[in-house]
Order: sequence, then C-alpha cells, then structure tokens
Amino acid sequence: MSDKNTKNEKMEAIVSLAKRRGFIYQGSEVYGGLSGTWDYGPLGVSLKRNIMSLWWKMFVEDREDMYGVDAAILMNQKVWKASGHVDTFTDPLITCGNCQSRYRADHIITDKEDYKIELENFFSRSKDIVTGLHLSESPFDYSEEQINSLVGIFGEARVPAHESVKQLEEYLDNHHKLASSYLGIFPRIYLSNKKTMCAKCGQCEWQDAQTFNMMFTTTIGPSSMNVLDKQIFYDIDKGTKKVTEVTVSQENIDNTDNTVYLRPETAQGIFTNYRNVVDSFYPDLPFGLAQQGKAFRNEISPRDFIFRAREFEQMEIEYFIDPANWEAEFNNWVSLVHAWADALGLPAENVHELEVPEADRAHYSKRTIDFEFDFPIGREELLGLAYRGSFDLDNIQREAGKNMAYVVKGTNTKFIPHVIEPSFGVERALMAVLSAAYTEDEVNGEKRVYLKLPEHLAPVKYAVSPLLKNKPELVAKAREVYAILKKKHGNVMWDDNGNIGKRYRRQDEIGTPYCVVVDFDSLEDNSVTIRERDTTEQKRVVISDL
Repeated sequence: MSDKNTKNEKMEAIVSLAKRRGFIYQGSEVYGGLSGTWDYGPLGVSLKRNIMSLWWKMFVEDREDMYGVDAAILMNQKVWKASGHVDTFTDPLITCGNCQSRYRADHIITDKEDYKIELENFFSRSKDIVTGLHLSESPFDYSEEQINSLVGIFGEARVPAHESVKQLEEYLDNHHKLASSYLGIFPRIYLSNKKTMCAKCGQCEWQDAQTFNMMFTTTIGPSSMNVLDKQIFYDIDKGTKKVTEVTVSQENIDNTDNTVYLRPETAQGIFTNYRNVVDSFYPDLPFGLAQQGKAFRNEISPRDFIFRAREFEQMEIEYFIDPANWEAEFNNWVSLVHAWADALGLPAENVHELEVPEADRAHYSKRTIDFEFDFPIGREELLGLAYRGSFDLDNIQREAGKNMAYVVKGTNTKFIPHVIEPSFGVERALMAVLSAAYTEDEVNGEKRVYLKLPEHLAPVKYAVSPLLKNKPELVAKAREVYAILKKKHGNVMWDDNGNIGKRYRRQDEIGTPYCVVVDFDSLEDNSVTIRERDTTEQKRVVISDL
C-alpha cells in the first residue's frame, strides 16, 4: 500500500473517531450540513479549550511583557481598507465552464514548478508571435495567418483584439504578471493543456481565473429598505376627517457606510488597540498584545476536515520591538514556537521550518517562517512567524491621523515600534494534536485504537467505574472516588456502560490517561485499580493517595 493511501486512511480514521466519540461534527448536519463549518461536541470543546488555555498560560500569564485584549469581531470598515484587506485579501478563483463548480486555481494546479516553466514558455512564444505581427489600419483586422498563429498559442479562437502590436504586448505583459498569482488567461490554458478534469463533472472546460475577495460582508443597522412600487395609503386628518390618498413609489435607501466585515484575522483588532494599551499601561519595550478569537474567511474550497474552514479561531500576538533588535527578537520567537509545538506533544521530527523567500513575502516583511507539520494530508502550514516592520502602525497613523509613536521612558527618543507576529490557528493545532496522538496497536491479539494525548491536554483526565454496576456497594464506593477526583481535577468521567474491557477501549479512544476501577477489594482495603492508557499496565493505589 502506498504511503499516500496510508495517510488517507489515517485521516479518514481520525475524522470517523472524532465524530463517533463526540469531538467534532459537521456543521448543521441535521439539515444536510454547511460546507466549511464544524461543530464541536463535548470532548472537542474540552480539548480545544485545553489547547487555548495552555497557549494563554505560556504566552500571557507566565510572562510579564504580555497584555491580553479581546477586540470586537465587527469593526469600522476603515480598518480593513487601511490594512489592504478590502483590495488585496483575495484568492485566485477558477470556474468549470460546464457545471460552474469553483476551485482555487493554486490548489488544483498541483505541480507548481511545472506551472512556472510552462508559464514562461507560453509568454515567451506569445511575445515572439505578437512581435512579428503587422496590424492593418483597420482596427482589430488580423490576417488569417496571424489569427491562426494566435489561436495556436491561446488554444482557442478567442483572439484578444487590439489596435496595435504595442497594446497587444501590454495585454500579454499584464497577463504574465497575473499568471504568477494564478490569475487571468494562463491557468485556463495550462489546465486545458494538461487535460485536468473538473472533479465534479469530469469535463475540461475551464474559464479564466479571477480574484475572489474572501471577506464576509454584512450591514450594520437599517442600511437598506425597499418600499414596494406604488403602494397606496390613506391619510385621515383627525380634525376634519378628510381622507387623502397617498402614493408611495419604490425607493431604495442604501448606505455603504453601513457595510461591515466579519474579521478575517484577529491581528487588526490588536493594532487598533495598541495606542489604548500604551496610554493605559505605558509598558516597556519590547512588549506584546495577545488575542484569541473567531475569524472568518469565505474560502473558495474549504477542505481537509478542520484544516481549512470558513469559521475558525486564531491565537495571535503582535510583539512590539525596537527595530534595532529585530533579528535577536525574531530568533527568540523561533525558539518559543518550537517550545509550543513540544508542549502540544508534536514530534520534533514532524515540525519543519520553511523560510519564505523574498519573492513570496509581503513587501513589508524582512523575514517570514512558515512552521509546517506532517499531517496525514501531507506537510502543511501549522503556524506562521513574520517580521511585519511598522507597516500596520504606519497605516493607522496615516489613515486615522493618530500618533502611533512610542516614547522611550526617561528620554526624548520616540519612534514607531516594529512588530514580530506569531500567528497560531486553534483548529490546525487541534488537528495536529489529534494526528500525532492517533495510535493503533495490538492488545491480547486484538487491534486497539487510542489517542496518546499529553495528560494536560486530554479532555478527560480520569474515568471512574465500579467493576459491576449492579452492585450497590461498589457503585457507592466508586461514587465517593469520583467525587474526590472531580473536585480536584474537574475533567473526570463516570463510566459504567458495558463490561470493563469495553470501558477501557472506549476511554482509550478518547485519550483518557487513567481509568480508575473500584472492585470488591476496594471495600476491604480502601484501594483502587488504576489502569494506564499507553502501557495498559494496572496497579493498586490507596484512595487517599489519588
């Protein structure tokens, strides 16, 4: 069996376990579901909160240079205009001309190196043909030979019409730039040449790739009102009792100032509160602002379980620094990210650093690292670390007219701080934890599945059971033990369904580190049997020592 098939089977097994055991369900499943949305069951909520609590403790509570904020999801639209999201927060969208299914062009073009080679070859040949053209005085009047040449290069009889060779060259230059971002005419031509079929209808009839803004838009307040055409009302004067007929024609009131967006990231909520925190606390540099919260992206093709969804949670930090020290601060955050991965229980050999080349970085970034993890779906981005310079605070100072400068205490030195941004996705962290924890072995000749979760992340710490649920004395004693552990640890489960073997298997599947069983000996010696998840070893422990 190929490694790819094995990974697919593991992913399917994780998804199945997540639903069966109450971790994660398809969103709105009772009504047929909603693509790109997921609901968290009792165990999923607990695991998710454990991950978020661990992050908050590591990066906020255990540090003296970090401050928490919780900004509103709905923000003034000027925030997203200033940050560039309104104009540039886009993905390349390509549509099947046969069934109208839509895909991210950069996702269905899987061989990126081949694409780049073909792109350069295509536009080089196009330029050669166009340079040899001699357009007549009549606009758009190509010779038959010239048309055939262009049809041969563009792949279909849809020759761009231009009045001069120069305009046609400009057309090609523009599409050459677009093609590097998987936009314009070339993705269609490439997919057609490679005979890439639509996954839904099996046809190869692609349209030009277009930009698609991923922000969800909505309106705030009574922004639009429609009154039906020529409704007739009667106005009655209270004094004279005279009846007047009033005709109201259709009117549309639409105020674009009432347009708001569901935030696509939590970072901008941090930047907009930078000045507030500095004025309230005046922290020493370097310092950070941290936030956890929902974000929303209208993904073209959400996929791979919770890895790419339309609603998700982020944990982000904007760490404000003196630009003179950015390299040392950045390297420190690289170490902190690896410590975070270790705290999640992720094998070090499955976590990789990808230095983003300058051509692929944001124009304001001097360094960006994508931390990748070996998921069952392949090596994919787990989180990102970027040096953003002063781009965001500069934007606010320019667009909002507010002074973003930081004055160093006891001096007249002032400057706009630069920012290092570690950005963590909750769902991707959770998916990595499940992937790393999912384990299959054999116990007494039978296959066993268990989640080898770190104890501090496990949604259930202990499961307490009476050996037999039809023996009142055992149940009463087990309830005493349950109450003790519940008070101390909180996440403790009572489990008396089925025989003891089935209880062990059920608790293994949800990652419970310890099963505590009260038996008849417990009534005599006040001890219990503790069974350890990973080794299945059992030992007797006095109740008072639990």
